[in-house]
Amino acid sequence: MMKHFIFLFLLIISCSKVESQVSSTIDYLPKSKILEIKNYIKGKNYNQDLAVFINFKIHSGKYRYFIYDLKNDKILQKAVVAHGEGSAVKNSDILQFSNTDGSHQSSLGKYEIRESYTGKFGKAYRLDGLDETNSNARSRAIVLHSYHCIPDQESDDPACLSFGCPMLSQNSFNQTAKYIDGSKQSIILYAFY
Repeated sequence: MMKHFIFLFLLIISCSKVESQVSSTIDYLPKSKILEIKNYIKGKNYNQDLAVFINFKIHSGKYRYFIYDLKNDKILQKAVVAHGEGSAVKNSDILQFSNTDGSHQSSLGKYEIRESYTGKFGKAYRLDGLDETNSNARSRAIVLHSYHCIPDQESDDPACLSFGCPMLSQNSFNQTAKYIDGSKQSIILYAFY
């Protein structure tokens, strides 16, 4: 009887751990967004195993940038990421988005992470917008790069702002670069709200 009780207790604990892991992934990344990307890349010349997601619904000081393993359905990397200073609505948690040059706003949609280059922020990756909502990304010089004011760890304080680029901490960027540079095919980045 005692053995059955212990077994049941351990089963309940392990199930609740799995549930909390699943719910935390769902909180960060809705299944519908993951499925949308899986369907989008199917049969195309993109990396079929990895995708990058930015959930702009999450507070800027928290983890809202994710490298996701599409095959095994798990998050490989979480990071704090900046949004554009023009996206911040004064005295509000609401964000606004634009594809217009000079808006300093982030743009929503799917991006193809392209070639790296060395610029004023060090190594960076060019982004090609694949949707109407972000089609001007390259002409706006919206790139994935690091910046010193982005923290490695999440906090209640908002992250510093960019001119529209997704900016990571140097450590997070270095970790991301390993995934991007190790991929033979382009990786899709999907920013949503």
